[in-house]
Amino acid sequence: MQVKTYSFHHPLAFWAGCLFITLGVLAHIPMFIHASHMNYHMVGMPMDTNMLIGMGLIPLGLLMACYGLMPRLALLRIGNHNHVNHFHVADNSPLNRQHLKLVFALLVAVIVDVMKPATLGFVMPGMVEEYQVSVQSIGSLALIALTGTAIGSVLWGRMADVLGRRAAILLSALMFIGTSICGAMPSFEWNLIMCFLMGMSAGGLLPITFTLMAEMIPARHRGWLLVALGGIGTSAGYLLASGAAAIIEPLFSWRVLWMLGLPTGIAVIVLNRYIPESPRFLANAGLGKEARAVLEQYNGEMDNNSDINEPPVVQDINGFYHTIKHSYAAITIGLLGVGLAWGAVTFGFLLWLPTNLREMGMSAEATNTLLAQSGLFALPGILLVIWLYHHWSSVKTLVLFAGLTAASLFLYSIFAWLDMSSNSLFIFSTACLLISSSGVIAMLIPYAAEIYPVHLRGSGAGIVAASSKVGGILGAGLGVTGFFSDIAFSAFFIALPLVIFALILLKSGIDTRGRRLEDIHADFVNKSTD
Repeated sequence: MQVKTYSFHHPLAFWAGCLFITLGVLAHIPMFIHASHMNYHMVGMPMDTNMLIGMGLIPLGLLMACYGLMPRLALLRIGNHNHVNHFHVADNSPLNRQHLKLVFALLVAVIVDVMKPATLGFVMPGMVEEYQVSVQSIGSLALIALTGTAIGSVLWGRMADVLGRRAAILLSALMFIGTSICGAMPSFEWNLIMCFLMGMSAGGLLPITFTLMAEMIPARHRGWLLVALGGIGTSAGYLLASGAAAIIEPLFSWRVLWMLGLPTGIAVIVLNRYIPESPRFLANAGLGKEARAVLEQYNGEMDNNSDINEPPVVQDINGFYHTIKHSYAAITIGLLGVGLAWGAVTFGFLLWLPTNLREMGMSAEATNTLLAQSGLFALPGILLVIWLYHHWSSVKTLVLFAGLTAASLFLYSIFAWLDMSSNSLFIFSTACLLISSSGVIAMLIPYAAEIYPVHLRGSGAGIVAASSKVGGILGAGLGVTGFFSDIAFSAFFIALPLVIFALILLKSGIDTRGRRLEDIHADFVNKSTD
């Protein structure tokens, strides 16, 4: 049975927008094919008429699609009586086929989202060769992409709270499709612009998918499925990106890796039939009738008259900053701090680790083998994270893995200061760091999607997601200054504040396992008034 979603308000405009965007991307293909005899090198080629028309169709298509999705909330509320929506019934219902279809559709969205930044490392060598730019210049591509993802996380998170979760996911996917023309740009400068826009689209998809899933999945299954979605989606995204680089890039050059945004983005649009609007968003917007329809599609028929068993909901209509200041200040500081530290570890410390190990006397072969072995040890870590998050405590598991990340960094400092260069010691430290840091990012955004109130859930998840990107920008910038050349000091410098932020999380966070989202919000409000 197909889910009756919170449908398009102007379906013709939406699908016409999708068509215009697709045609705009396809208009760049002839020039790409024309360069096949030059190994698809398009540098210096002038943009033809088809490309210019295509570049005009894409923003026009985005505007039309946005208009097609724009909710006319005031009109919909007319005659929309305040139905009692039994979220407690939905939270206690078992997983069914509709839930699994939703999980599959959102998993595809996460994979598509992860593929794009994962592709960045595979296109850089080809771009250096074709555009004849320095390694330092090509490094700016990663910084610009990270900046785009950070901004996108915040903007799309806010959009999810205003237009709806489903609308934000679909618009982000359409922007993702449009920016795949990055693969046909004849100049490096145009690649920088498109990479920024691509980062904006990719940065928003992740927090919105977690927000929607948190509001749709029954409470007792929500936590472990959110963490599994992040862990499996991230692994699959990197696997597909590396597979495409190994199989398709030798045939069609690095450019085709960017163009994969077209088919992968279309896959998300095709799966829109399995992506409903969040009933909690609809109810909060005053659309009780539509919220009830979605609930019944996922949880069966509900009593229209009885409201006896529905627990009271803490109403909070304040703005983002007021709510954060009065109810979520400490937990937000803790989450943002851990996100910043994770970004600095991933895009700073780990990025420079191979170079530092070689300077400490390890051969290139030994360094690569060490990192590969450590990566293998890290794979089962996600399963441990899922089990602990579901069976022990959500916030304590997050704090535990943040603490393990800090402990791993402290080990590096100790080994470096004591001049201990044993391979086994560094394998142990690296494996611990990869396991713990992977666990942190697998839980960080899901936990944020569980704790914030419904009218700010997208924004909250968005800024927490953005913090990890800002940490990456900070890490990349510090790397350019040579900060990570001193492995002992840099590890200690990141580990110390990470411990502080983990302790803030431990003190201010609450366990979310199996609890209604409304009860979680009520706990934070009550804690702030104690």
